[in-house]
Amino acid sequence: MQFMTGLIASWMVFSGVAATSVDQQTLNEADSKNDQWLAHGKNYSETRHSPLKQINTDTVKDLVLLNKTVLPDWRGVEATPLLIDGIIYVTGPWSKVFAVDAKSGEIQWSYDPEVPRQAAINGCCDVVNRGVAAWHDKLFFGTFDGRLIALDRKTGKKVWEQLTVDNSKPYTITGAPRVVNGLVFIGNGGAEFGVRGYFSAYDADSGEMQWRFYTVPGNPDEGFENEAMRKAADTWTGQWWKYGGGGTVWDSMAYDPELDLLYVGTGNGSPWDRHQRSPEGGDNLYLSSILAIKPKTGELKWHYQTTPGDSWDFTATQHMILADIEIEGQTRKVLMQAPKNGYFYVIDRVSGELISADAFTYMNWSTHVDKQTGKPVEADFARYSEVNAQIAPNYDGGHNWHPMAYNPELGYVFIPGRDTVSFYGRDLDWKYNERGFGTGAGWNLATGNQDDKPDIYDKKAPQKKGFLKAWDPVKGKPAWTIDQHDSWNGGVLSTAGNLVFQGTSDGHLKAYDSRNGKEVFSYDLGVGILAPPITYMLDGTQYVTVAAGWGGGYGMKNILTDKLRSDLVLTFRLAVDSKESKVNVLHEENQVAFHRYAPKNAPIQLGPKVTIPKKTFLQGETIFNTNCAVCHVVDDSRGGVAPNLLTSHMIEKQVLPVVLLDGVLQSRGMPSFEGKLKRSEVEALSGYLKTLQQQTIGDRPSSR
Repeated sequence: MQFMTGLIASWMVFSGVAATSVDQQTLNEADSKNDQWLAHGKNYSETRHSPLKQINTDTVKDLVLLNKTVLPDWRGVEATPLLIDGIIYVTGPWSKVFAVDAKSGEIQWSYDPEVPRQAAINGCCDVVNRGVAAWHDKLFFGTFDGRLIALDRKTGKKVWEQLTVDNSKPYTITGAPRVVNGLVFIGNGGAEFGVRGYFSAYDADSGEMQWRFYTVPGNPDEGFENEAMRKAADTWTGQWWKYGGGGTVWDSMAYDPELDLLYVGTGNGSPWDRHQRSPEGGDNLYLSSILAIKPKTGELKWHYQTTPGDSWDFTATQHMILADIEIEGQTRKVLMQAPKNGYFYVIDRVSGELISADAFTYMNWSTHVDKQTGKPVEADFARYSEVNAQIAPNYDGGHNWHPMAYNPELGYVFIPGRDTVSFYGRDLDWKYNERGFGTGAGWNLATGNQDDKPDIYDKKAPQKKGFLKAWDPVKGKPAWTIDQHDSWNGGVLSTAGNLVFQGTSDGHLKAYDSRNGKEVFSYDLGVGILAPPITYMLDGTQYVTVAAGWGGGYGMKNILTDKLRSDLVLTFRLAVDSKESKVNVLHEENQVAFHRYAPKNAPIQLGPKVTIPKKTFLQGETIFNTNCAVCHVVDDSRGGVAPNLLTSHMIEKQVLPVVLLDGVLQSRGMPSFEGKLKRSEVEALSGYLKTLQQQTIGDRPSSR
């Protein structure tokens, strides 16, 4: 009977009939739909835990690669696929959508929203997309240039499209929408470039906007949209609205059907340094906060701010998980989050009351969270007001967007995190930058404050590394920890087979015993993995699917393997018999096109020695840091998706203007800076880069 059901479902899909209409009851019960993966986080609670256990600690060794689908682009892939009626729905770079048959790996249809390549200039962290949402027979996704699009699920044809942003401002969308009772929720990004954050609700059938909630107040002279904005304005000073304010909702949401509350995480301030945007202090609501919203009306019920007056890019847009947990003999309805700031929060999701906050990574900016106020107690050097200071964690965060997972049987939350530390320094010459990346801080350059005072170094800070931790939210400490060489690994999946799956930046899909952290499976895919896997059952067989493609904010500048492949969707299952052998995707017959990067210290054919005035060098350095450093490195590494400019021939004085002003590489995702940079500035940038390239350290002017 189960086999026949699978055949019928497949026939209905291929004959153009969508077998499953995703309604509210279906989404409420998504946890029990083992033959589907219907929602971004498996369910509204975003646990990313599957009750399937055919693949378990004993059988996982027999996993084989069933198929791989080659996607047309080569950039970062961060999407969680949906699986409905045997079809995988996944997004790739440039907000493209693909429908892939789970068993064969064949693409059934694809949709290209034709995002202008120039739009890449508005993004901090690659042209990525984190996935689609489903409602009835439609799929919904956001585009990098700020549109919300509805597609017919069975054909991939566009049903409606809405522009959700002001395209005169540098907004982007990379996050996945969520759907509740026929309303589609979507936010946006762009805080580093000076925008005002908000998220909106759209009617799933018509595409008409129903309401919009701004996350920071606008100009008080123009009035406030609601009471929440009026109260928030009391926590700001100066003329913050001129700089945007920030607070963008660029990723996580969760929903409680019983309480009918939508939980939304908000981002950092614009600019980063509170001194620049709110010079007399203040908590700056609702930056770096968790908001509980009535989804039908957009009314704010409660908020909890993880980082008041954020000055470090400590967003609270990271993954949130809802669960019912016994704490001190009482079952509590909780929301759990491990945001960038390094604390693991357990919050009562009914009232917003803080239950606990414990450090899950190395930190020095704060000593603890005061249980009475709910606010972190800051170190005296944390705001880097007079001297440059090493802050841990840094802007990459103790945990970033990579999704966690929660195993309710074990009571563990699995955190794909990292130990990081970087210098922060107040930019004394900072001015609002309408033309590029504007943080108001030194962007790890220690741009300096007072020359007669030494920088603050943290001698206890660990080397940058990644980790996977099984976190006990009741005890407030890890049950086990896996240390990882690199700091930027993929999101995770938990299963009842006592497994935690995770992809790694060096190109492996791994599985660990969720009880003790023992590695029980590793498969070399040869391409860095950022996205979290999913699992599902078809015709009595359990599958695991992961989308792979190296890039994103970290991957633009860093790579751990010698090769980068076209993006892939890979599906695994258990071997059906002893004759079925594992086929490694790195075997010659399975090779797909890849690009090889220059090794470290690659020889460069140098032209005449470049000697430039110190003023020009510093001008070029500022231009690089403001416009280029988000994607490019200038060091002895290979770089990442974006080339290392120390090994590039594009930086010649005659060539660089053609790239930056004429946009000759725009089709490859390199935007034009026409209107943002003058030719004289491009020439200063060329001189700066050539000086670095020629390694003239003795002649190099100090960047301090």
